Amino acid sequence: MSKKSIIIGNWKMNKTVSEAIRLITELKSLLSGKQEVEIVVAPSYVALHPCEIAAQGTPIQLAAQNVFYEESGAYTGEVSAQMLVDAGVKYVIIGHSERRQHFGETDAIVNRKVKVSLENELKVILCVGETKTERQQNKTFEVIERQLREGLRGVNDTYAEDLIIAYEPIWAIGTGDTATPGIAEEVHRFIYEKLGVIFRRDLVQKIRVIYGGSVTPQNVRDLMAQPDIDGALIGAASLEARSFVEMINYGE
Repeated sequence: MSKKSIIIGNWKMNKTVSEAIRLITELKSLLSGKQEVEIVVAPSYVALHPCEIAAQGTPIQLAAQNVFYEESGAYTGEVSAQMLVDAGVKYVIIGHSERRQHFGETDAIVNRKVKVSLENELKVILCVGETKTERQQNKTFEVIERQLREGLRGVNDTYAEDLIIAYEPIWAIGTGDTATPGIAEEVHRFIYEKLGVIFRRDLVQKIRVIYGGSVTPQNVRDLMAQPDIDGALIGAASLEARSFVEMINYGE
């Protein structure tokens, strides 16, 4: 089955509201014709709704960088899945290594966020990846399998089509070190094998597995040429419009 590739820009804690709107406006001016890939950007919470307004009439869709696992309540500082939906958000990034490292998110917390997001009709971008030490100790596949199994625990076949798995080796995020296309492809193939244990095999073909970790205009073409890489989750290189559009064009 042919799947549409997806290019996602994770802006992290960058861009004020006015800067975010300006970047959306620049992207609009550079995107031309029918896009052969899905285009998603993930601004900060405060910029989500303004960006949704700015992106209307374009192929640009919005992702949130995080979500809380309760529907509502006394959780100061948190944002619910329904709030995101109401702001025009279509996707949500869950389990990013920076959330796991800096904010103590466990596989169990990730799992709760995945389930509440899917139940609220958000498409989930579930991040998995190993540290440099884990790779050196030959634990890459063990770590990836655990993160998939625990992160998707209790998620039934109904939601398979709303899942994207982002392989982001932690040793490659923001370091300038990128997994070679061969290394990335090997892990992506393994991810597909493990998804076949969790979901019906015919449904696995509908799940996209994408790569993230120092993706740039210089390496995106070789990465996207791999048979099991269905897109890219891009950090720093998505903060500049021309750079991001260049990668969107390579994605096609």
